[in-house]
Amino acid sequence: MSDLSVKLADYLRGKLGAPDLQVAALSRIPGGASRETYRFRARYKKNGKIVERGLILRRDPPASLIETERATEFRAYQAFHKLGLPVPEPIALELDSAALERPFFIMEEIENCQAANILLPDPYGAHRQKIGEQFWRVLGEIARANPDEIGLGDLGGARENCARHEIEHWERVILEDEREPQPIARAAIRWLKRNLPPQAQKISLVHGDYRTGNFLFDAGGNIRAILDWEMAHLGDPLEDLGWALDPLWSHNDPAHPAGTLPRAEGLRIWQETSGLKIDPATLHWWEIFASLKGLAIWISAAREYAEARNTEPVNAFSGWYCTAFHNKVLAGRLSEAA
Repeated sequence: MSDLSVKLADYLRGKLGAPDLQVAALSRIPGGASRETYRFRARYKKNGKIVERGLILRRDPPASLIETERATEFRAYQAFHKLGLPVPEPIALELDSAALERPFFIMEEIENCQAANILLPDPYGAHRQKIGEQFWRVLGEIARANPDEIGLGDLGGARENCARHEIEHWERVILEDEREPQPIARAAIRWLKRNLPPQAQKISLVHGDYRTGNFLFDAGGNIRAILDWEMAHLGDPLEDLGWALDPLWSHNDPAHPAGTLPRAEGLRIWQETSGLKIDPATLHWWEIFASLKGLAIWISAAREYAEARNTEPVNAFSGWYCTAFHNKVLAGRLSEAA
């Protein structure tokens, strides 16, 4: 870790124009399958005054669960930070491997906050209503933003046939990473292809992983940071909505998606904020898709862990618990849809 601290300090001295900069308290944050995450303190002089701030380093691991583009995540932070959404301030992006052996980016640390644990039955306590209103409103604000106007109109994804594009993408992931037959996934793929929804009413920036556990809130119940934008892409905003509604994030209470508000109330807030209307049949398609997407990710996690390419414990947990969970959800949903 000391070697990484030295290299990180050398890099930031040049990047921030602070020859006296020192890095302290560098520590690995556990979890995370697509990036290595570290927190640290940077101390340096700026305009004759001592500045000390907490920063976060997100570095590519030796092997990544889902292939994502680090520049996409950094640019999403830039765009939505400028819009005033609760995201960390982006500091530096480095696509070259020379400085820290692998590509990385640095952003501010949002201090004195926590992320919810998806396994807890009531993670927000007295702040459930307050956090829930913010959770669905921020998702609506993301959907409302125009990707071209905020500088993200060139991201990957699709502007037409979004549903077909996404189902074909995740089908490829399953084909490449499955270690044993996946009959429920195959059945879901067939159903999704036979029942493709209409064209998206609007092309938005899709966060890609907007859910419980991927935002930070403080002791007052204020959402301070929406995190993990590495799967951001252009597409149908109902994709994000379906993912946020998935039963895996409901804290064992499906009537309160994401452990927050009753479903109808959350959807009302999203519609009012985004300015979009929800077609129930289309949303139903995206909810089934969300569980298949989840299953694809967990299948990849199991393979990475089993083949020792990425031995983070989260991959073992995902390959065991989450795979079984989404197989059960998909089997139930397909039975109801038959």
